Amino acid sequence: MQIQDRESNHQTPLQSESQLALRLSQSIASSQNYLLSRQYGDGFWWSKLESNVTITAEAVLLHKIWGTDTSRPLNKIEAYLRSQQREHGGWELFYGDGGEISTSVEAYMALKLLGVTADDAAMIRARDFILQHGGISKTRIFTKFHLALIGCYSWRGVPSLPPWVMLLPDNPWFSIYELSSWARSSTVPLLIVFDKKPVYVTNPGITLDELYTEGIENVKYEIPKNYDWTDVFLGLDQVFKFAESWNLVPLRKAGIEAAEKWILERQEATGDWAGIIPPMLNSLLALRSLGYDVNDPIVQRGLTAIDNFAIETDSSYCVQPCVSPVWDTAWVMRSLVASGVPSDHPAIVKAGEWLLQKQILDYGDWAVKNRHGKPGAWAFEFENRFYPDVDDTAVVVMALDVAKLPNENLKTAAIERALDWVASMQCEAGGWAAFDLNNNQDWLNLLPYADLKAMIDPNTADVTARVIEMLGACHLSIPHPNLERALEYLIKEQESEGCWFGRWGVNYIYGTSGVIAALALVNPHKHQANIQRGATWLIQCQNPDGGWGETCRSYNDASLKGKGNSTASQTAWAILGLIAADEVITEDWMKVAIERGINYLLDTQQEDGSWYESEFTGTGFPCHFYLKYHMYQQYFPLLALGRYTADLREIKSTEKF
Repeated sequence: MQIQDRESNHQTPLQSESQLALRLSQSIASSQNYLLSRQYGDGFWWSKLESNVTITAEAVLLHKIWGTDTSRPLNKIEAYLRSQQREHGGWELFYGDGGEISTSVEAYMALKLLGVTADDAAMIRARDFILQHGGISKTRIFTKFHLALIGCYSWRGVPSLPPWVMLLPDNPWFSIYELSSWARSSTVPLLIVFDKKPVYVTNPGITLDELYTEGIENVKYEIPKNYDWTDVFLGLDQVFKFAESWNLVPLRKAGIEAAEKWILERQEATGDWAGIIPPMLNSLLALRSLGYDVNDPIVQRGLTAIDNFAIETDSSYCVQPCVSPVWDTAWVMRSLVASGVPSDHPAIVKAGEWLLQKQILDYGDWAVKNRHGKPGAWAFEFENRFYPDVDDTAVVVMALDVAKLPNENLKTAAIERALDWVASMQCEAGGWAAFDLNNNQDWLNLLPYADLKAMIDPNTADVTARVIEMLGACHLSIPHPNLERALEYLIKEQESEGCWFGRWGVNYIYGTSGVIAALALVNPHKHQANIQRGATWLIQCQNPDGGWGETCRSYNDASLKGKGNSTASQTAWAILGLIAADEVITEDWMKVAIERGINYLLDTQQEDGSWYESEFTGTGFPCHFYLKYHMYQQYFPLLALGRYTADLREIKSTEKF
């Protein structure tokens, strides 16, 4: 049997069953050995989480502001930043994006703070790139805010944030709990910083006058207009600025004190805030603007937490935006068991017991709007008590379900508690968000401060699908009306082409695969037409090499849905979706597409059992912040190969009878 490639007339012959079976067996064993060799002693798996260079650049700025730069190997950051600069002179949001201005300005700033002079060849190339793209005046608000901290931009061009918003009670219109967890934990400390408007002297002191296309003497420090109704927010900003200049800000002192208290209450014993770098950096900036001493234990713990996110080699040093041990561990467990590792294998047992220890039994910010749920979820990171999430919790439950642990009663009770928490987090629209309940006031994304468009955490198809997959895979249940609402939400979210949006992975391949996997497990025949449309879309996206890929640009340009260079992780997602669909719709053309994808994975596996991809396939904020999970290219291919092999065995077993 042959299949015609979507972009050529090349015919791809299928190999014999015995050849394929041998290659699968060898590939799976090699991948299993690779992953098993990388388990940490405590039982977890964890690999690098890569982002653009702004996280590291902002860490340089923080240490310069606190004067803690000499106690860290920041000199190695210069080598890291130089290695990330591209031929065009700029730095990228994601691999191959052609360069991005805000990212490039922050990298340039960091290099100057590290002592690199403006006449350095790399700096000249960077300056040319930045000026060609409009200079500092065209950067995002958060870049301008960081520059304002060291006098390289004026606070007049940064939106005001009145601290009295801290005092607003929880209500249907606005409070800090209408912000997404990441926006809330990043913004509360900035209420203090934006009020104080500090300008720090660094060593070395720098200027960035050369990065203003219009010339420093012609800069207009103002927030750009949209020329629509949202410009009313610019008028409000002027009112806030007038109140600040005349010391007329109401409840200013009480608001700042409330923000400070909120920050201190949410610091983990390990020093972290919210498990991600932006709140950690911003909280330390807030404490600095309040006059905290560098030796204060709270400050020292916070600085140590940032150190713990760093990756240092002999010649390089960079800071990760987050760490993902819970997420990585759960997915590795699922991939190993699905590919044939026994459920009671020592590595699986150790990982399962580690996950049980990481279940969060404290109330967090989620409880402000969810007044009925009880704790029992998991977070993404080592420590993040206040911000567990639905996606991690569902994946952990599925990982524990396939593990056979010494204390099965404890495992069962932990899963029950997690299920109850997830059920309590279902939103009014029928689906699930990542961290919060009914966090969907989209007008917040129209504020001048919100140029990353990431102020809320609404329902998404991918998280909702994960919950439904958990219910089906683990034979769990929630009230039938609630399940029907969730399924209706997913059907409503299917796009005209047949695909689903991926909020947390790039992009429609991720979303479509996840939803198909969910629908195939829960009342699949009712949704057969939706599954078929999704599967057909996936097959139409298959590349000539048999793999799948999708560029991050698909978030900006709908014509790029499902298009991009093939990657191991995205190929695995597509295969997993098609395998799930094949359980419902048995078609030869689907089997051929799956086998071509499997061959792509087999052909691209490296000698040590691993896969490699340069592309960023994880999503932080669509259009603005992307991630490369270095483990994605390992456990998702193994999961796909394992599921495919299991299906082949089932087919052979059926044929015998």
